[in-house]
Amino acid sequence: MTPAAGSGQQAARLVLAVIAMLLLDAATRAQEAPVPNADALFAAARDNLARANGLESQFAYKERRTQLHMNPFGKLGTGGVLLYEIAPLVPGPGFTRRLLARDGKPVANGEVEQFGRRGRRRDRAQSSSSVQDIVSVLTFKIDRRVLLDGKPAMIVTFTPKRDAKPATREGRMARSFAGKIWIDETANEVMRVEATAVESISYGYGIIARLGEGTVVTVVRAPVEDGIWLPTSIRFKGQGRALLLRKLNVDFGVDWFDYKKIAQ
Repeated sequence: MTPAAGSGQQAARLVLAVIAMLLLDAATRAQEAPVPNADALFAAARDNLARANGLESQFAYKERRTQLHMNPFGKLGTGGVLLYEIAPLVPGPGFTRRLLARDGKPVANGEVEQFGRRGRRRDRAQSSSSVQDIVSVLTFKIDRRVLLDGKPAMIVTFTPKRDAKPATREGRMARSFAGKIWIDETANEVMRVEATAVESISYGYGIIARLGEGTVVTVVRAPVEDGIWLPTSIRFKGQGRALLLRKLNVDFGVDWFDYKKIAQ
């Protein structure tokens, strides 16, 4: 090794050590900052979720997912990777979905499907009424401050209220989960959600499928065009039963990307 090379490596190690100390100091200062008012933080994050839901229909995007079906071994989501282009109908409501690729290979003249408003991904998951209903069936508590992706974030824990009476399907689903939410302190936006099922979850009255206790669902959100935060991925991992008896292994993910605002 030449002296020059040795000097360069020493300099690199010194720079990395300084960066590590700076990151440690930033993390320490973030932990020492006063915890925000819980009610104000929750209200701002809830309002931003509702606002994003109202604006989502203005965006086109790509969707990459594992095809949902059960194979003879009882696995869910093992049918290959599908890439779609999702675009809002103008004028709406509703959207189209066009198949672009299957298992990484482009599909020429892919099938175009048209859906009504209820088929839209976050119309199901985050309509204003369902957001309010989800909030009503869970208890939230600020846990601690951390750095996530280099940004200060508050971790908020949630647990179900056993005496809650949800009015929507989303509320009934939320009551089966406990977990953590990471909220960007600067933007008051939900960055990440990790939810673990605290009881079994049935689909089709338990005849089609039942996801077992311990199933984990992870959702990630990020800013897209015009600073609007929208989901970028969701992951499901766990076990359950399909068709009453067959063991079901769930390892399924969907990614959303290339958001583009469409003129209405």
